[in-house]
Amino acid sequence: GYSPIWFGILFAVNMQVSFLSPPFGPAAFYLKGVAPPEISLKDIFVSLLPFIALQLCVLFALLFWPNLAMWLV
Repeated sequence: GYSPIWFGILFAVNMQVSFLSPPFGPAAFYLKGVAPPEISLKDIFVSLLPFIALQLCVLFALLFWPNLAMWLV
Protein backbone atom coordinates (compact mmCIF):
# COMPACT_ATOMS: atom_id res chain seq x y z
CA GLY A 1 0.00 0.00 0.00
CA TYR A 2 1.03 3.50 -0.78
CA SER A 3 -0.59 6.87 -0.46
CA PRO A 4 -2.02 8.39 -3.65
CA ILE A 5 -0.86 11.81 -2.40
CA TRP A 6 2.71 10.52 -2.08
CA PHE A 7 2.52 9.00 -5.55
CA GLY A 8 1.16 12.25 -7.02
CA ILE A 9 3.96 14.31 -5.49
CA LEU A 10 6.55 11.76 -6.61
CA PHE A 11 5.10 11.86 -10.13
CA ALA A 12 5.11 15.68 -10.21
CA VAL A 13 8.75 15.88 -9.12
CA ASN A 14 9.68 13.25 -11.70
CA MET A 15 7.93 15.24 -14.42
CA GLN A 16 9.76 18.40 -13.36
CA VAL A 17 13.08 16.59 -13.81
CA SER A 18 11.99 15.49 -17.29
CA PHE A 19 11.20 19.09 -18.30
CA LEU A 20 14.85 20.04 -17.74
CA SER A 21 16.83 16.97 -18.71
CA PRO A 22 18.22 16.15 -22.14
CA PRO A 23 17.57 15.00 -24.81
CA PHE A 24 14.14 16.61 -24.99
CA GLY A 25 13.88 19.04 -22.05
CA PRO A 26 11.34 21.56 -23.37
CA ALA A 27 12.33 24.13 -20.74
CA ALA A 28 15.83 24.27 -22.23
CA PHE A 29 14.40 24.99 -25.67
CA TYR A 30 12.21 27.75 -24.20
CA LEU A 31 15.33 29.28 -22.67
CA LYS A 32 17.16 29.01 -25.99
CA GLY A 33 14.33 30.91 -27.63
CA VAL A 34 14.83 33.94 -25.39
CA ALA A 35 18.61 33.71 -24.92
CA PRO A 36 21.07 35.83 -26.88
CA PRO A 37 22.43 34.15 -30.04
CA GLU A 38 25.90 33.60 -28.57
CA ILE A 39 24.52 31.21 -25.92
CA SER A 40 24.32 27.69 -27.32
CA LEU A 41 21.91 24.94 -26.36
CA LYS A 42 24.86 23.00 -24.93
CA ASP A 43 25.60 25.93 -22.58
CA ILE A 44 22.00 25.87 -21.41
CA PHE A 45 21.99 22.12 -20.77
CA VAL A 46 25.30 22.34 -18.88
CA SER A 47 23.97 25.17 -16.71
CA LEU A 48 20.85 23.13 -15.91
CA LEU A 49 22.87 20.21 -14.47
CA PRO A 50 22.97 21.55 -10.86
CA PHE A 51 19.20 22.04 -10.89
CA ILE A 52 18.65 18.55 -12.28
CA ALA A 53 20.94 17.14 -9.56
CA LEU A 54 18.97 18.95 -6.84
CA GLN A 55 15.68 17.70 -8.19
CA LEU A 56 17.00 14.14 -8.36
CA CYS A 57 18.10 14.41 -4.72
CA VAL A 58 14.58 15.50 -3.77
CA LEU A 59 13.10 12.70 -5.87
CA PHE A 60 15.21 10.04 -4.16
CA ALA A 61 14.52 11.55 -0.73
CA LEU A 62 10.78 11.36 -1.41
CA LEU A 63 11.18 7.83 -2.70
CA PHE A 64 13.03 6.55 0.36
CA TRP A 65 11.24 8.68 2.99
CA PRO A 66 7.57 8.96 1.93
CA ASN A 67 6.71 10.87 5.12
CA LEU A 68 8.47 13.92 3.65
CA ALA A 69 5.71 14.18 1.04
CA MET A 70 3.01 13.88 3.70
CA TRP A 71 4.57 16.33 6.15
CA LEU A 72 2.58 19.45 5.19
CA VAL A 73 -0.58 17.55 4.25
